Amino acid sequence: MNRKRNKNTQSGQSLVELAISLIVILFLLLGAVEFGIALFQFVTIRDAAQEGAIYGSINPADDAGMRQRAIATAADVVPLTTGDITVTWSNASKKCEGLTGGVPHSVTVTINFNHVIFMPLVSSMLNENNIPLTASVTNTILSPFCE
Repeated sequence: MNRKRNKNTQSGQSLVELAISLIVILFLLLGAVEFGIALFQFVTIRDAAQEGAIYGSINPADDAGMRQRAIATAADVVPLTTGDITVTWSNASKKCEGLTGGVPHSVTVTINFNHVIFMPLVSSMLNENNIPLTASVTNTILSPFCE
């Protein structure tokens, strides 16, 4: 009779341990998913900035084209707007291939995007509802040649 009672107690103890462990494992898994999505969005905006900078190295005067190229590249994953993208030139007066003071002319495309945290526990731990992501790419201007 004592053996039956002892076996039932051990079974209940295992169930409680499983419940506690499962909660901890679930929180770790959801945190990893949140981090993975933020990393995927960062890689996407970095690739979009690279695409815009590549376009800008061939067409340095087409500011709108660089922005549209970046938006189109990231459209499947990140909903970018033209306000999220900043385009700057190393020498804004000369948007052409050449050197100024020994430094080649270049174009820089910077994208700022906020990853919205979907896990309430993570957002309460960080006291934030989003994670700011920034990607910046600089390319040398390849054409047209400065006169």
